[in-house]
Amino acid sequence: MSRRAFTLTALSALATAAQGATTACGTVPGGRPPHGGRQGAGPENRMTAQGGAAAGRRDEVAEMRGVWVATVANRDWPSRPGLPASTQRRELLAHLDKAVRDKLNTVILQVRPTADALWPSPYEPWSEYLTGTQGGDPGWDPLGTAVREAHARGLELHAWFNPYRIANHTDPGRLVASHPARRHPDRVVSYDGRLYYNPGLPEVRAFVRQTVLDAVARYPVDGVHFDDYFYPYPVAGQTFDDDDAYDRHGGAFDSRAAWRRDNIDRLVRETAEGIGRVRPGTRFGISPFGVWRNASTDSRGSDTRAGVQTYDDLYADTRTWVRKNWIDYVVPQLYWHIGNGDAGYAELVAWWARTVEGTRTRLYLGEALYKAGAAGEPSAWQDPVELSRHLTLAAGYPQVHGHVFFAAKDVAADPVGAMARVVADHYPRPATPPR
Repeated sequence: MSRRAFTLTALSALATAAQGATTACGTVPGGRPPHGGRQGAGPENRMTAQGGAAAGRRDEVAEMRGVWVATVANRDWPSRPGLPASTQRRELLAHLDKAVRDKLNTVILQVRPTADALWPSPYEPWSEYLTGTQGGDPGWDPLGTAVREAHARGLELHAWFNPYRIANHTDPGRLVASHPARRHPDRVVSYDGRLYYNPGLPEVRAFVRQTVLDAVARYPVDGVHFDDYFYPYPVAGQTFDDDDAYDRHGGAFDSRAAWRRDNIDRLVRETAEGIGRVRPGTRFGISPFGVWRNASTDSRGSDTRAGVQTYDDLYADTRTWVRKNWIDYVVPQLYWHIGNGDAGYAELVAWWARTVEGTRTRLYLGEALYKAGAAGEPSAWQDPVELSRHLTLAAGYPQVHGHVFFAAKDVAADPVGAMARVVADHYPRPATPPR
């Protein structure tokens, strides 16, 4: 989307609309609801496949237009476990084709939702979301197919990994017998009805990195993507039991919180370094919860009153990752409407724009398409134009290089036409992803 297309008049009108927007009460719980060589895969080659656009045109738009495809609990794809391979493949291609029709250019596919794999990994079992049985061979290679078919359509394919989540239950006996978590129970923590790998163990960090780099080595993915799940979201009255790991590895730190943040910092830095070694040019991006810290906690934070702060609650120092150029791109989940009283979209866009200023980290914005028209959401989300207003507002910030929409099922269904309005207002022609 060319920012020159938006006039000062349009931005003024948006500001007026924002002032009158409905303010939501309460805090946002955070996170998403229950988010060989290149072989001709470069953007200059792939753009010829997308809408017939000529590669290298001087007037070609360069921006991220992405969509997340969540596989955990069969959220977006496959539509249910146990489908025949041919049906799974057909559903996947339908999501890719829809992305092309909406003039999107990037698909972020969740390939390691719960310490499992959507490719033939030598380290972790096949995902149960394919066959209905963890470890069951689906009879095809979903990640390999996704990369090949996305590139054939002029799309980038970013492989999305959840680093620490093992299972959405607490019974290790439900994991396949060969699962690494069963072979190494000392690496596992039970918390809030789920099983997690303990981020405080160096061997866990090395194992997570090993699983990610296996996929990077096998496939010409355009990016590696982490979402917002590092240490789990806090639950009142529950404790993440990492006492033993802290006793063994936390001696150099003045607090457990500082040690936990260092554990996540190390994962981010070491993963980035590994990707650069295994497949230079593949980008590494992270999509964190949208609030680093509230200004009431830290003067460098945003003018928000969010109930979750990634620095303090998830031990993810997202601002440092950006400022030190440890990641290639950041996609904060700005899942609030314009005018929200606790975490307004406009305030957070401005904060993230300031944060990336002067860095090499690209800023894309995560958009809550799933809220458009959804029951129980504030009145702003019942207006199909809300998301289009987000893109209009963001166009006033040269630091913003695009948007990613959560998620594929909502792009396909588009119940109130919010995505169609975004396409009509902002995507008149195809675009190349920023490089």
